Amino acid sequence: MDELLPLLMQLTNPEQRENVLLELSKKRESFQDLAPILWHSVGTVSALLQEIASIYPLLWPPTLPAMASNRVCNALALLQCVASHPDTRGLFLAAHIPLYLYPFLNTQSKSRPFEYLRLTSLGVIGALVKMDDPEVINFLLQTEIIPLCLRIME
Repeated sequence: MDELLPLLMQLTNPEQRENVLLELSKKRESFQDLAPILWHSVGTVSALLQEIASIYPLLWPPTLPAMASNRVCNALALLQCVASHPDTRGLFLAAHIPLYLYPFLNTQSKSRPFEYLRLTSLGVIGALVKMDDPEVINFLLQTEIIPLCLRIME
């Protein structure tokens, strides 16, 4: 926990965010309670959502460079951690965070940066549905996830 605090504090600084996202993404397997720490640290979820929203303009026309895709995939990996943890899953849904991923699932470019972005976004959704929680299933059914997944499978 002590080694996470300096990283979390740097996450809200846009100049340091790329390196911090990479470091936190690497450490997510070694900290069992990383999800609640991320969720309850001031500004952390906001910084992750800013990172995600910052590349929306690159989705159409499809001009997403690999570096930007990697950065967002690291943010998505941290959100996947939050989505899969029993203490934060409900909060994650209540905040409607999966809706931030839908623009990534709606892209049609077959270039590698877009493929990674779709795959990592599906990983977040997969982390939610793995727990077989009726609240998760109802949330996803009430949104446009089914048509998006069908389009991806085509």
